[in-house]
Amino acid sequence: VEPFCDAIDLNLGCPQRTAYLGNFGSYLLDPKDRNLLIRIVSETARSVRIPIFCKIRLLDTLEDTIQLCRDLRNAGASLIAIHARYRATWERTGPGARDGPALLDQVAEIKQVLSDIPIIANGNIVTFDDCEQNLELTKADGVMSAEGLLDNPALFFPRYRKDAERRKETEHSQLDDTQLIEVHLPIEIKPATPMFSPEHIISNTNKHRRKLLKKMREIDRIEELAKCRALNNDEKEKLSKKESLQNEIKSLQNDLPNSIQPTSRKRVLKSSSVPLGDLYKSSQNKLTLAQEYLALVREFPTTVRTVIFHIRRMCRDILNKYQLMEECVSCETIEGVESIISKCLLYDKDPSTFYFNVEKQKKEREALEKKKIEEGKRKSFEGRMMRKAKREGLVDIEFYLRQGSKIPSLEFVHELKKLPGEKQLELWKKDHSQHCLSYHSNPKGCDRNRSCAFLHMDPIGVNAFNETEEVAG
Repeated sequence: VEPFCDAIDLNLGCPQRTAYLGNFGSYLLDPKDRNLLIRIVSETARSVRIPIFCKIRLLDTLEDTIQLCRDLRNAGASLIAIHARYRATWERTGPGARDGPALLDQVAEIKQVLSDIPIIANGNIVTFDDCEQNLELTKADGVMSAEGLLDNPALFFPRYRKDAERRKETEHSQLDDTQLIEVHLPIEIKPATPMFSPEHIISNTNKHRRKLLKKMREIDRIEELAKCRALNNDEKEKLSKKESLQNEIKSLQNDLPNSIQPTSRKRVLKSSSVPLGDLYKSSQNKLTLAQEYLALVREFPTTVRTVIFHIRRMCRDILNKYQLMEECVSCETIEGVESIISKCLLYDKDPSTFYFNVEKQKKEREALEKKKIEEGKRKSFEGRMMRKAKREGLVDIEFYLRQGSKIPSLEFVHELKKLPGEKQLELWKKDHSQHCLSYHSNPKGCDRNRSCAFLHMDPIGVNAFNETEEVAG
C-alpha cells in the first residue's frame, strides 16, 4: 500500500467481540502482547518510507497508557490517536461502553508528558464547537471524529466560516459569502472517450471484463485452498477454466480499438474554488450531502452495503420522516439508493406529494419491537453465562463465554459439510458451540441473521478476519 497512501494507521482501538475472540484491535494492548505489538510497529516502520500511526484506547491507569504511548513512539510510531474511553468489556457495559463522556482530561495529561510526538484526541465530538473545546482542553495536535462524522460528513466545515469571521474581526471587514474557498478533491484522471465510440459499448465490455476478473479472483482463492486441503469437484471444475478465462480477458482487451484501450488511471488532487456561501448552504442539507456522497461512489466504487450504511446514518431523520428507512436498508443496488434519495428530494420540494401511511408505521413499530426481542437473545445468553460464573465463585466471569468460542477453520467446515446433521452438531459442540452452525453449514447462511444468539464469524483460512463482517447480537 505504500505507493498509494500518505501513512499507515494501525487500529489498536477496536473493542468489538471479533477483536476479543481474534486477539486484535484493543485486545492487543494487554501486557502479555506488548512485545508482539512493539515488533509489529517497529518492523512496519522499518519496512516502509511513510509514517506509521497508531490509534489506541485508554488502559486501566493513566501511567499504563503513558507507558504504552512511550513504547509506541520508541518503536517508530509517528503519531498516536487516543480514543479517550476504556476498552469495552465483553458484556458491553461499564467504562468501556460507548455511552458516557470520553475522559479527555487523560489525553491532556498524556500530551503534557509526551510533547515530542503528535497526539490526536478522539471522543465527545458531535459539533464543530466540540472540536474547538476538545483542542482547548487537551492541547492536542488535532482531533478526530468517528460517530459524529458518520451522522454529519460536514462536521468540520464551520472551520472555513470561522476562519473568515476571524479575518473579518482582524481586518475590520465585512463577512463575504462570495469569497472563494479553494477545495482540494482527489480525482482520477481517465482517458477521454472518443466521440466516434458509443459509450455503452465500452461500458458493456468493461462490465463483462469485471465479471471475468471476479471469476479469476475466485480461482486465485481456490489455488490458495489447494495448498492446505484437497479440492472438491466444484472447485476443481472452476480451476480447470483458468486458462480459458485468461484468454477471454486478453481477447476483450484486444478487441477494443486502440484509441479506447484500458489506460491506467492517475489519481491527482484537483483544486476547485467554490463560494463560501454555497458551501455553507450545502453543508446544512443532509440530502445534498447524500448526493455528493453518491457522486463520489460513482467515481470511486464501493459495496452497496457500505453505501446503505452511510446514507442511513447521514439521512436517518429524513428517511424516518418519509417512511423510507426500510426501503433504503433493503436496496440491492446503488441505483436503488439513489432512487430513495430522489424521493426524499421530491417530498422536500413538494410536501403534498408525500402520504403518511399509518398502517406502514404500525408494521414498522411491530417489526422494531420484534427485532429488539430477537437481538436481545445473545445478551441474555451472555448474562446467564456470567451469572453462572459468579455463582460458582470464578474470578474470570467471562470463563463460560470463552468455552466454545474457538473460531472454526475453513478446512474443518469443509469436512463438516460432508457429515450427516447429527454428527455435524456433535463435532461442532466440542470446540465451537458459541458459533452458529447454520451460518457455516447452510449454503444460504443463517436465516436469523442479526437476531441469532450465536456468533457469526468467518472461518480461519485464506482470509482469517474480515473487518466488514458483523457479529450477531
